[in-house]
Amino acid sequence: MSLEAPFYPIIYVRGFAMTQGEIEATTATPYMGFNLGSTKLRQLWDGRVHRHYFESPLIRLMKEYGYTDAYLDGDMQREKLPPRSIVIHRYYDQADPHFGDGKRPAILDAAKDLRDLIRQIKQAICGDNAAAKQNFRVNLVAHSMGGLICRTLLQNKDLRDSTEAKQVNKVFTYATPHNGIEMVGFNVPRFLGLWDINNFNRREMKEYLSLDDHRYVGTLDGHFDPHRFFCLVGTNHKDYGVAAGLSSQLAGDMSDGLVNIENAVVAGCPRAFVHRCHGGPFGIVNSEEGYQNLARFLFGNIRVTGILQLDSLPLPPSIQRSLTDKKDVKASYWFEASVSPRPAGGGDGVFYLTERRKANYSAVMRKYDEMMKPAKAGLTKPRWPVLFSTCLDTARITRGSTVVFTIELIVSATDYVIDGILLFDRTIPGENLYRQTICVRATISDEGWRVRCNYIDDEWGEKRGTEISLVDDSFVIPIASTKGLKGALKLSLEPHI
Repeated sequence: MSLEAPFYPIIYVRGFAMTQGEIEATTATPYMGFNLGSTKLRQLWDGRVHRHYFESPLIRLMKEYGYTDAYLDGDMQREKLPPRSIVIHRYYDQADPHFGDGKRPAILDAAKDLRDLIRQIKQAICGDNAAAKQNFRVNLVAHSMGGLICRTLLQNKDLRDSTEAKQVNKVFTYATPHNGIEMVGFNVPRFLGLWDINNFNRREMKEYLSLDDHRYVGTLDGHFDPHRFFCLVGTNHKDYGVAAGLSSQLAGDMSDGLVNIENAVVAGCPRAFVHRCHGGPFGIVNSEEGYQNLARFLFGNIRVTGILQLDSLPLPPSIQRSLTDKKDVKASYWFEASVSPRPAGGGDGVFYLTERRKANYSAVMRKYDEMMKPAKAGLTKPRWPVLFSTCLDTARITRGSTVVFTIELIVSATDYVIDGILLFDRTIPGENLYRQTICVRATISDEGWRVRCNYIDDEWGEKRGTEISLVDDSFVIPIASTKGLKGALKLSLEPHI
């Protein structure tokens, strides 16, 4: 059987195991957590609830895409491995005295072992076929610290030029601390070598990622195509129960219970935000949202990006009068955006591919001057909010050739500051400048994309909607409210390969 894009072999790289007991519990299982699913309740339209079983990413990939594991007769297959195989990178085995010397592997050592594992898989799939070896590719899927191991393979000066690093096709990370871990606002200290927690110190990260000249470590530094690297970010810290809830308390609201939201992304890479915690039965890996993003990123063929550009951003009348009177007015705005594809059947149900909300501490914030008066903010151009960048798959279309998805968009203001004084009495709780659910229908043909939309808070979503114009490679959806907000949601639809 030959390799067939995009269905390359998958290597799962698990996350951090803190104590020796956790390491031995990890090594005692064949799939090291990638086989764990979850059960949760969903409410139906008539008020009834039913139990929803998410079987695990491993089983879903097997059932829906024909993947198989690499184990046979109690061992990993060393020859004639099917291309659609899932292999577990068991880098913690050497830290278990039953399997190794009991010493924890350093990040760099685990990355070297990952390189060697890719080489073994290539041999097991391609055999002595030189052409097949040349065309071999592999996808990496990682949770938490596993994403740093993948990045070390791709970025470390001693590994990034290897044949195996060059044959990595895509990387998908769940809740990886790409810019380190912070507790109560401080990066974990470098001297904290206990349980290798200093792996998440930025100075240590710069060394194993070969980023000596960078202050920010959440960068691929030009060594891997950022469009082929996806970051899934958790926004629910409350459900993370590690250390009796101490971790979630120290990490704080704007985190998944361990990793801060802003630290879970790589610069320039697509990312999605889901209301899940770092791990456990309510965790990001063991979720429908996580799997749906994974499948679309690995196998989908469309990348959709939404950017909001404004022509008019109104102020409340009393604030506008202060501005007219030459007073110094400061204001910031929240932009909430959630994207849902139309269910394709087969039990997918309704879910969010990305969900950026104030309530989840993941909404996009922009200052007034950044958007409307960039020169005053020291910018050369407006800093418009990028609301989402997600992947879709035309293979999931159940009727015709049209992809259907909805965008829930909300714009609201924070408190206002006038002449340096914060005014608490000018904002009405729950007041929005704009709120709408937009249904988008995108149809591909030989002539390109044809896009229609309708505003389904005001009309039935089953209508065909209005055709949207293509301007400078973006489809422009008009945005307006009776309060005076005007602008456009600019959608770009690009091939995702």
